[in-house]
Amino acid sequence: METSERPAADAGRTAAWSDRLRAHGRRVTKQRLAVLDAVYRNPHSTAEAVVAEVRAVLPTITVQSVYVVLSDLTAVGMLRKFEPPASPALYETRTGDNHHHAYCVRCGSVADVDCAVGQAPCLVPSEHHGMQLLAADVVYQGICADCLATAPAGTSPESS
Repeated sequence: METSERPAADAGRTAAWSDRLRAHGRRVTKQRLAVLDAVYRNPHSTAEAVVAEVRAVLPTITVQSVYVVLSDLTAVGMLRKFEPPASPALYETRTGDNHHHAYCVRCGSVADVDCAVGQAPCLVPSEHHGMQLLAADVVYQGICADCLATAPAGTSPESS
């Protein structure tokens, strides 16, 4: 018989998350750890997908609680919120490296794109307006290899 139970989170990862939560003045709770684990296991997840994953572990958690945890973890930099065009926000645990994203306009798949320069803000703007720039968010929009492979012969990528 199959089970829907999730494997336990890696103890080292959980310990690191616990240390970071405490460093940010946050209590270590099963809700926070469950959200972090759900996003870690499913990078580029919508809030709704995170709710479903967390409910597999904590069935009584409310949608509002998950949204509050997502917002709080994003505010302290433990999660990154990415908003692709015409799509719900996506969350990931890869933070602090100023990477970018490639977004398929057909199926919505997202892939990480490492920073070309290697350090934030990763791009050199023509004007910084007196600001100390911390990050640059770039979204490469295109069509993923899977969608290209399934496109009918003779159609251009832009026509779909």
